[in-house]
Amino acid sequence: MIKPLFASAVAVLALSASAQQPAAKPHHNVIIFVADGLRRNSVTPEDMPTLYRIRTEGVDLRNSHSVYPSVTTANASSIATGHGLGDTGDYGNVIYPGRYLTDPFAPAPTDGIAPFLENDGVLASMNADFNGNYFGETTLLTAAHDAGYSVAAIGKLGPTAIQLLPFVKRNELGQMAVPDALIVDDSTGHANSVPLPLDFAERLAHSGLPTEAPLRTNGYAPDSQWSNGFGGDAATPGTLAANHVQEQWFADITTKLVLPGFAEANKPFVILFWSRDPDGTQHNQGDSLQKLTPGINGDSSRLALRNADHCLAQLIEWLDKHPGIKANTDIVVTSDHGFATVSRRELEADGTTVATPSAALTYAPQGHDKPEPKSTLPTGFLGIDLALFTHQKLFDTGKRSTTGDSVYAEVPLSGETSGYPSDGSALLGETVHKLDGSDARIIIEANGGTDFLYVPSKDAQIVADTVAALSDLDYISGIFVDDTFCPTATSCPGALPLTSVGLKGSSKIPNPTIAVTFKHFFLKPDDKHLDAMQYGIQITDTNLQEGQGNHGALARDQTWNNMAAIGPDFKKGYVDPEPVGNIDITPTIAAVLGINITAHGELKGRVITEALSDSKTAPKSAAPGKTLVSAPAANGRRTILDYQEHDGVHYYDRACLIKAEGDSPTCPE
Repeated sequence: MIKPLFASAVAVLALSASAQQPAAKPHHNVIIFVADGLRRNSVTPEDMPTLYRIRTEGVDLRNSHSVYPSVTTANASSIATGHGLGDTGDYGNVIYPGRYLTDPFAPAPTDGIAPFLENDGVLASMNADFNGNYFGETTLLTAAHDAGYSVAAIGKLGPTAIQLLPFVKRNELGQMAVPDALIVDDSTGHANSVPLPLDFAERLAHSGLPTEAPLRTNGYAPDSQWSNGFGGDAATPGTLAANHVQEQWFADITTKLVLPGFAEANKPFVILFWSRDPDGTQHNQGDSLQKLTPGINGDSSRLALRNADHCLAQLIEWLDKHPGIKANTDIVVTSDHGFATVSRRELEADGTTVATPSAALTYAPQGHDKPEPKSTLPTGFLGIDLALFTHQKLFDTGKRSTTGDSVYAEVPLSGETSGYPSDGSALLGETVHKLDGSDARIIIEANGGTDFLYVPSKDAQIVADTVAALSDLDYISGIFVDDTFCPTATSCPGALPLTSVGLKGSSKIPNPTIAVTFKHFFLKPDDKHLDAMQYGIQITDTNLQEGQGNHGALARDQTWNNMAAIGPDFKKGYVDPEPVGNIDITPTIAAVLGINITAHGELKGRVITEALSDSKTAPKSAAPGKTLVSAPAANGRRTILDYQEHDGVHYYDRACLIKAEGDSPTCPE
């Protein structure tokens, strides 16, 4: 018999309440556990028994959603603040900040005009350029800290520090400043990381645990298949191992130092633990080299599921040994997004392949990469096709020019000497003289299943011509354009406005001019008992291989994350059919803790009232989904958006770009 996670007969003990005040309302504790890249249907009793028990014994938030784009830092910003991306400005893992982002103290270039936000130094640079907190919104952990709670953010580099974003900054000497809160991530103890508070650093030094975060190598050579950070290449399979060593260190830090320390402090606490698995393993897995099956359903991905579940089980095991604290602790579990298997050739389950020029060129391998199979989309395929279709030059945002009059290196696009943008991000135009890219006609920022396009000149004709070209590309599955250029429903044929997917709000960071999501389809499972949602295939702008894993698109297997909750503030055995999402976590926890968080933007989540233990809301069916349909492009294709709504909050399901027939077209399931 499995022991219940939360026993009903345990006395409630508030960390801040004394034995002489038994009638006082307790200040509850909260643990937020994020399993990066976890698909809802991957949670099974066999692979993830701990997460499965939370779902069945507590509240099953069955109709859950990530925000779009379904990438990590974007969802981390919504988890942290309870706001949509139009307010936080964290539109994707890679954005255009509207300037050349500079960190003169970094040992290697990490900033530029296409900064990757999963980096503490980059977060500090963003804060320095945007008033000390580039979100412009208060994070839950910051508000809890200011309210007297003990707080800690532990886990994956980037989204972990985002939870305490205002503490990520440099001092007057340019060094990373010591925060007044605890951030432990992949870079802890390494160069350019957020330092540990001095008292915690001393405890760690005497704990017997490593004082530096382990690398993802699991102790093997970086190019070993047992190194979790090894992604392989076009001819070499990636990793066969989960991220065991690094994740175990995070779990040990939490249960051997953080939780005992918070118990000693005798104050309520809020802890966020961000597990890199299963995401990291699903990206790099070597089970499916150049094949769509098993994709991210192979043995290595299952090891990653068990690894993430093990970390949560270790946290709960500590709570089991401290029943008074456990009875007073809520656990909220989520994932930032779902996942799909990468396709770089196929567009449909019947094997139909990409037919654009970028897939037909022959490319010289870059670095140590092996040549890709013929008809493979290269990294940065969107920039290549737009450059060819619109007769513009293409430049690599990650490479400075050593010849000619452009500051960025031109990407050759001819014969067998063709190149591709090193990380997918690129600039289009005749020449680019300005380091900030502001004289480019178009700037492209690659984000896996979604790419962003920026038009620095704000020229309406460039926008219109680009949208028309995009509607003809066979791998595009949805086009969204800045409302400024689409004042009426018919002014952007083939596209919907950015506001329809929450990408335009109060943020001071430039929003994309155009967002495009790429083609997605489902393979038919071999076993009729298996769920087709586990067999999603995604065209992805990435340097990963066909058959590995990625996300970022507006497809239901990627917007359908995994959410559940358990503890004194949540109902028991309750299945919530209503739409919920990562955007609702902060409002709900703030309401439970009685913390008031001032909002600046209006793209806010809701309190998941129906799931709370003091709610009288009865189970009910989810409201019918809604659909937006664009005006047709010249080729008849329309962008269709399927979404749900609750209390004014929009939850995005899927998008497609098809020749829509009938009065109420929807995207194919």
